[in-house]
Amino acid sequence: MAEKNKIYLQPTPVRIWHWLNALGIITLCGTGAQIRFPEYVALFSDYKSAILLHNTAGFVVAISFSIWFFYYAFVARSMGKIYLPKKEDIKVGLMRQAKFYFLTYFLGWENPHHPTPEDKFNPLQKSAYLAIMFVLVPLVSLTGILLTNVDPLRCIIIMIGGLKILMGMHFLLACSLCAFLFTHIYLATLGHTPFAHFKPMWTGWEEELEEHSPGAH
Repeated sequence: MAEKNKIYLQPTPVRIWHWLNALGIITLCGTGAQIRFPEYVALFSDYKSAILLHNTAGFVVAISFSIWFFYYAFVARSMGKIYLPKKEDIKVGLMRQAKFYFLTYFLGWENPHHPTPEDKFNPLQKSAYLAIMFVLVPLVSLTGILLTNVDPLRCIIIMIGGLKILMGMHFLLACSLCAFLFTHIYLATLGHTPFAHFKPMWTGWEEELEEHSPGAH
């Protein structure tokens, strides 16, 4: 027999940030594709509209990132606890979680990580979010700011290597962020039901199934 155990995992500010950020990144991916490949992609009415929407979405994501950082660093004060992998995570947790995602999930085995408000993410998630939130998003934002302010920031752009180098960096970083988005969505379906990990981002509550053998008390 299985019994549902509910945990309040995602507070309201985190959920608002998550969906605001998701909408912004999806918009950036769509508009960015049209800006980079206008002869193949025509999602928006014209090229100028795509640029305007891309810049607006970039601004929204930058603000969203600032809200996220402020909340975890100064309000919840749990940035390091939630996002930094522990020694045990690095030694055995990464391989154990990778084994689950690539093999044992398909054999019907239980997820080795059970989220709590103090330990939301498994070792692979911590490592990925550490790279995404502290390296990738800041670099994408920085290169985007430089590209939208070429004249006033020309000296910095020249120091980096010029406009072509900057555009190439921004594109490659954006491709990495887009790849993470697809991976993130796929891994989110690997709960006890395909939508089990999506629900907490709407309601705040995570449901876990606890197995009980017959006759157990």
